[in-house]
Amino acid sequence: MEFDLIAYCVFFAAAFLGGFIDAIAGGGGLITLPAIMAMGVPPHVALATNKLQGSFGSFTAALNFSLKGMVDYKEIWIGIVFTFIGACIGTALILVLDAKFLQVIIPFLLIAIFIYTLFAPKVGEEDRKARMNIRAFYISFGLALGFYDGFFGPGAGSFWTFAIVALIGANMKRAVAHTKVLNFVSNIVSLGVFIIGGHVLWIVGVLMGIGQILGAYIGSNMVIKKEVKFIRTMFLIVVGATILKLVYSYFMG
Repeated sequence: MEFDLIAYCVFFAAAFLGGFIDAIAGGGGLITLPAIMAMGVPPHVALATNKLQGSFGSFTAALNFSLKGMVDYKEIWIGIVFTFIGACIGTALILVLDAKFLQVIIPFLLIAIFIYTLFAPKVGEEDRKARMNIRAFYISFGLALGFYDGFFGPGAGSFWTFAIVALIGANMKRAVAHTKVLNFVSNIVSLGVFIIGGHVLWIVGVLMGIGQILGAYIGSNMVIKKEVKFIRTMFLIVVGATILKLVYSYFMG
């Protein structure tokens, strides 16, 4: 496919904004995927290219958080392993199954997360006692959310952040940092399948990847520097936008 200069500028700007938002609260795909499809890219090619550019952003944010000492790999290594396994299963199944049924279920789960976070203003402000064994958490949620991100995807980062805060008792900054590492793992698995299928627009994906790197770097630095209240507000905005997008896609798509 061929694009003009304006289209390439739109791709870059969308990726920068998507990377910035995604590093803070997840949901960057709500910006980048519609931008790619608005340029006339077929859905399956848009999904593949979106995974490529998104991987740049999730890697940049994960690396920045890691270098700042915000990621405890001794804690999450088992989550990385089982997220990889879950994403492999989910990505394999999306090739043969319809994800339509998830479009009905997921908005209700996100609404529950939104309401809980909104009416529990102290949630994520500081570390609390874990409500679940950490190893069991990362095994079960790694499989479940790795599968979900490989199979469907929207809201995966929000689910991870919320689960880590609610069940592991981590503060929201640490939860976001760990989420980016786990998101990167499931992104890479999905991207690998799409590359094998030959669906990626490489020039667009790499250009957007550069925008993602810049946006994710700035966004992840804001997570490091800002108060939890700011991150929580961004989280609520992104979850709310994800709900609206999924509901719209189901009823109007």
